[in-house]
Amino acid sequence: MTVRVRAADGHILNLRTRMPFRYGIAAMTAVPHLFLSVDLAVDGRPARGIAADSLPPKWFTKDPATPFRADLADMLAVIGHAAALAREIGAAPTVFDLWRRLYAAQGAWAADRGYPPLLWGFGVSLVERAAIDAFCRATGTPFARAVRGDTLGVRLGDLYPELAGLAPADLLPARPLDSVVARHTVGLADPLTDAEIPAAERLDDGLPQALDAAIRAYDLTHFKIKVGGDGARDHDRLRHLARLLDAEAGDYAFTLDGNEGYRAVAPFRAFWESLAADPTLAPFLGRLLFVEQPFHRDVALGAETGRDLAAWPDRPPIIIDESDGRLGDLATALDRGYAGTSHKGCKGIFKGLANACLLAARRRADPDRPYLLSAEDLTNVGPVALLQDLAVVATLGVPHAERNGHHYFAGLRALPPDLQGAVLAHHGDLYRRHPDGYPTLDLRAGRVSTASVAAAPFGVGFALDPARFTPLADWRYETLDEPG
Repeated sequence: MTVRVRAADGHILNLRTRMPFRYGIAAMTAVPHLFLSVDLAVDGRPARGIAADSLPPKWFTKDPATPFRADLADMLAVIGHAAALAREIGAAPTVFDLWRRLYAAQGAWAADRGYPPLLWGFGVSLVERAAIDAFCRATGTPFARAVRGDTLGVRLGDLYPELAGLAPADLLPARPLDSVVARHTVGLADPLTDAEIPAAERLDDGLPQALDAAIRAYDLTHFKIKVGGDGARDHDRLRHLARLLDAEAGDYAFTLDGNEGYRAVAPFRAFWESLAADPTLAPFLGRLLFVEQPFHRDVALGAETGRDLAAWPDRPPIIIDESDGRLGDLATALDRGYAGTSHKGCKGIFKGLANACLLAARRRADPDRPYLLSAEDLTNVGPVALLQDLAVVATLGVPHAERNGHHYFAGLRALPPDLQGAVLAHHGDLYRRHPDGYPTLDLRAGRVSTASVAAAPFGVGFALDPARFTPLADWRYETLDEPG
């Protein structure tokens, strides 16, 4: 079999949040949502695939000195270059080989331009996802079956030598999950109770706004709590959250997202020990699943950080997220004392697959140590990005995943009516019709169904033509101020 990228094009739909989402140094109120289409030849037969993602401020670089306009220009540059490279690469024997060649070529190009791996890899991931979608459609094979049947051509040993001779089917669950627990994000500026919302900021859109209302509306049991690096303020907010969750959420669990707020282990350790010394927080901390990326990416994988983590034997489980920029960073993180990493579509599907397999192999060899793979997102929304992401999460067997796009965006209201209807017709287990008519995520008992996305070729069970949106060449930054 051979695969070849013949063409690629992009279109953008501007999205607005229903309320600001603050994470780390960024506050997002509007974002371009990119659809990348790829024309793939599979043994000479044409197939079209699509991928999508929002282009968010300050996640890929987190440089406070650059304006969002400049960050967007960089994101579009790496996406455009990856698409052009994919056409130049020519025929490859498998989708995995196509991705490997593209990843290497994009990395060599980016090294001369100072682009960090997390950023240039984002461009590769969009082409990779669209190519996987095209291949699965051409072969009539759902993603989970393609992974387990090895038709994508994955060679785990190319990425982690210790996995040589093993296939994904040897390490992943036998079948994809039917549902996933939704871990609800509590942003740094999110209101915790309806009473905290000033009258002028209250929404009247039929969706919950404050945390307590979301818990009641969706029966939430899992949470992702963001902290900002200000120990006293974070400590006080966690006390407030603990009281609220104890009262509203019943038997709950949570993760802490450190948002790269610390540049050394010592200050984070001091913060953590202050929490542990607070008797009012003891039951709350007992519900912690892990801490996500408390250390800035510039120091997180350094030898000094590893030594300081080793000197802290009773530390909580800590995983990397933004530091997982290059292939192989997970192995380095495990050597430094971390418990695992996150999967995100923007970091790559084959990379996430290999990371899941590495953690499964290590878990079998060393069952007494925690080896954790989480699933995180950055306001991931449909009609493509969320569905593909859930298809991967279900295939990897990750039991709970951060899902927050449904909270910060008003469902799929921004889509044309016929596309809204296609989503409801093909993914009625994942979406429900809001009283105002548009699809919104159907969260029940704190879970979302993954049955229809697992059965689709690659998450999306219908054909989507993004040509109705703005061609990438015609899109302008100033249009983010316009509706829709």
